[in-house]
Amino acid sequence: MPTDSELRIAKATPTDVGVVLALIKDLAAYEQMSEAVVATEADIHRSLFSTPCYAEALIARVGGDAVGFALFFHTFSTFLGRPGLYLEDLYVKPGCRGRGYGHRLLAALARIAVDRQCGRMEWSVLNWNELASRSYERVGATPLAEWTMWRLDGPSLESLASESKQS
Repeated sequence: MPTDSELRIAKATPTDVGVVLALIKDLAAYEQMSEAVVATEADIHRSLFSTPCYAEALIARVGGDAVGFALFFHTFSTFLGRPGLYLEDLYVKPGCRGRGYGHRLLAALARIAVDRQCGRMEWSVLNWNELASRSYERVGATPLAEWTMWRLDGPSLESLASESKQS
């Protein structure tokens, strides 16, 4: 069994695009949402490594094997007047859980947030994912019960966009 000291976390590079997409697909399968993944390697490459860059990823590896990842991007708090870091996805392969790898990924993200003078880190958790919720509580995170996440996508997004004239 690999030890915590064998874990290496590094920023994803363009050669990691296939690994990132495979981990995204693993996460989707875990969340029973495989059909929702339509991203391609080209999409991931464009989003992570083009200008402008829309997101970043960290990959956790033991030896040469990817065991997890964190995909994140910056937000901005008007009240704080500072950037924030939004964790879109954190995933550790099922056979590698319980070894502190997710905690180490969170700690690496916290270091990035502090180094970049972010005022906060935020993320969403599926209501049924009690294991993740307990892990986040252990690091001092608190759920925001007074906020509800809203989403606009697909035909509704297109419909609203059609109301705005391009300039």
